Amino acid sequence: MSGLKTVLCCVASAAIGALIVYGLNTREHSDMTASSLDHPTQEIAAEKPAGKKVLYWYDPMVPGQHFDKPGKSPFMDMELVPRYAETNAVVSGVRIDAGLQQSLALRRARVERKVLERPLDIAGTLRFNERNVAIVQARSVGFVERVYARAPGDVIDAHAPLADVLMPEWAGAQAEFLAIRSSGDAELVASTRLRLRWMGMTPDFIAGIERSGQVQAIVTIASPIAGVVRSLSVREGMTLDTGTTLAEINGIDPVWLEAAVPEVEAARVQTGQALRARLPGFPNEDFSGHISAIIPNTEADSRTLTVRAEFENAAGRLRPGMLAQVRIDVGDSTPRLWVPVEAVIRTGRRTLVILEEDSGSFAAVEVELGTETQTDVEVRRGLEEGQTIVASGQFLLESEASLSGLLRKLEPAQASGGQP
Repeated sequence: MSGLKTVLCCVASAAIGALIVYGLNTREHSDMTASSLDHPTQEIAAEKPAGKKVLYWYDPMVPGQHFDKPGKSPFMDMELVPRYAETNAVVSGVRIDAGLQQSLALRRARVERKVLERPLDIAGTLRFNERNVAIVQARSVGFVERVYARAPGDVIDAHAPLADVLMPEWAGAQAEFLAIRSSGDAELVASTRLRLRWMGMTPDFIAGIERSGQVQAIVTIASPIAGVVRSLSVREGMTLDTGTTLAEINGIDPVWLEAAVPEVEAARVQTGQALRARLPGFPNEDFSGHISAIIPNTEADSRTLTVRAEFENAAGRLRPGMLAQVRIDVGDSTPRLWVPVEAVIRTGRRTLVILEEDSGSFAAVEVELGTETQTDVEVRRGLEEGQTIVASGQFLLESEASLSGLLRKLEPAQASGGQP
């Protein structure tokens, strides 16, 4: 449907342009009498501007068809219109009267060489930092004497207590350590202290035993980091084996931002690029960061790849699961030739722009395009910096200039150059 609409728009534009030309060319003939209508050839010849040669006659509704004498159009019920030498196509294009250019509403643009900022706007989601995870396990066989008021989803501080566990093996090892320590054998004391470390007791815990001189059979198990309790599987009265997982704690500072980049834009992103994120919960605040990783696999369903950034979250305002609008600065530092997107004519066989030459005439130029944005497109071949092109109104100009005829003139030259 979109292709049909495009064709209909082009046909309508051509008809409008032809009607404009026809009106301008027939304005001078509006005073013709009935007798002059009976002799159109004589009347038109009489009104021919002095010193101007008629090159051919044509129907403004079908400007590509030329006739060698005046008369009725075989296409429409109207008289053929003369084309004079001064207004005909020059060698490389067509010359359009200044008044007609204004009627066609031509807008011009310059071919510019510049560095074009091309930010990439995508959607993202805040996630837990999977590098900042602590698994809390039992270091020895034990019995849970007490659990603290914790539940999955709770935000806790570092060293927050989770459960009090009775560990008989630890109690026996501590008693042995205290007995050896009282003997004064420094080498044996060091060896026994190392054994306690291998059993899982921390240096601070061992130092506490040495200071108090008392066996500490009930051990309080705490979270080693601050964060969110992702899972909690310890209950009062349960028996623990060595290695039993009691809880999983996920840190929330920093948090990850993961954004989906379309597969076609994969070449534009790389680690280290700056990005900005805006969250609905903080509409007036931008969060800045850099791409820290690009996930190597592509999502098969959405044909996207995932990029990741890290945001500081000491205050805990950023919550995993929040949505974000992400802008990645992917501007190219190399200056390139750019023209407006609307200046390009795509015929299906080639890509063209209408070039205004120094002589004031217009010509169709075939171009090779590169990267395209919403407003501009890169030109790799066919134009030079500083040239003037038609940015809008080129379809009406195409009707007036019979661009299709110019395209046919381009074909032999290109065929001789080896192009299909």
